[in-house]
Amino acid sequence: MKGFCRKIPALLAFILTPSVALAAEGRIDTGDTTWLLVSAALVMLMTPGLALFYGGMVRRKNVLGTIMHSFIALAVITIQWILIGYTLSFGPDVNGFIGSLAWFGLKGVGVEPSSYAPTVPHLAFMIYQAMFAIITPALISGAFAERMKFSAYLLFILLWATFVYDPVAHWIWGGGWLSKLGVLDFAGGIVVHATAGVSALAAAIIVGSRRGYPEEPMTPHNLPMTVLGAGLLWFGWFGFNAGSALASGGLATVALVNTHTAAASATLTWIIVEWLRYGKPTMFGAATGCIAGLATITPAAGFVTPMSALIIGIAAGIICFMGLKAKGKIGYDDSLDAFGVHGIGGVLGTLSIGLLATTAINPGGANGILYGNAHQMTVQLIGAGVVALYSLVVSVIILKIIDWTVGLRIDEESEVQGLDVTQHGEEGYFF
Repeated sequence: MKGFCRKIPALLAFILTPSVALAAEGRIDTGDTTWLLVSAALVMLMTPGLALFYGGMVRRKNVLGTIMHSFIALAVITIQWILIGYTLSFGPDVNGFIGSLAWFGLKGVGVEPSSYAPTVPHLAFMIYQAMFAIITPALISGAFAERMKFSAYLLFILLWATFVYDPVAHWIWGGGWLSKLGVLDFAGGIVVHATAGVSALAAAIIVGSRRGYPEEPMTPHNLPMTVLGAGLLWFGWFGFNAGSALASGGLATVALVNTHTAAASATLTWIIVEWLRYGKPTMFGAATGCIAGLATITPAAGFVTPMSALIIGIAAGIICFMGLKAKGKIGYDDSLDAFGVHGIGGVLGTLSIGLLATTAINPGGANGILYGNAHQMTVQLIGAGVVALYSLVVSVIILKIIDWTVGLRIDEESEVQGLDVTQHGEEGYFF
């Protein structure tokens, strides 16, 4: 014991000592660095935007509990990312599966550039990627809104980030085996949306339907809040996708234009489909459509032309709409359509790379079927399929362990009262 105590100062020094001196002159591009830091801020804003988007969609007794699911991820996942998440995702490769612990506690991560983004400080790349890690588990919360224990949720996002998000991020973005296979994912169609969407489906089924679903009306309590959240998400998504160029310039410009184009075409397509089917276009439909378009263009934003982005948005508006409507027929209660929008959209966008990608836009990418390379579609199918299966299996294991220990679901009386009072001791409204 005494020997161990004598080692504590050395251990603390290892963790806390600054690891990097000043960056070498000429290696850092201030324009690229500025753009990446601004993009990190834009992506950070998406999580409060998601909180409002989801918060307006639930019943008023659950508004704060639902907002809390997104907001607390900013704190929990940031700490996880700094301690182990970043090194597991982007640290030196271990057999193509995971990053080593060489960068534990950001040891060795400082203001020198890295191999991932050679014109910006390593810390800038790290914090930009942190914002992706934060919003991804928050997306899943829409599947079990209004019925999960807050303590169970905290455990879930911590375990899920460590055992699902971090390995998958390494496979595709950190030099892991899927990147070596040639799988392309510009900004997170697989890493963010497919993992979150498939895990959301598992969570919705395991946690079970809300009490009274589907017989009892469970309409959104505040659509203006949801629309505000959608607007913030659309705005922040420019940093999400265009920032993934990791530099200011032509590729970032194309990604931004593609992002906006797909969101616009998906919004318009969604309300047209809704109008034809139900006789009226709704604001709720427009907000959902724009998010579907944004999720679907995410993996392809830096690999396709603006006209291809327009087509991808149209496909998202139709296919994600159909996916949401199929939910009622199948019978699972994905409260806020996390799987229908993000899971289906993420996979659809990933496969669109295999069809529409062109090296004329991004020489570092690949051509798709329309440009003479059918093999890329096979690669994209493998990437999406493997990640979907992995996310499903590991999420089920995590959810079952939590259920067997602390329990996943609030009791019936608490569910009737709502999350705000029973889980947090406060109310969103007093009128």
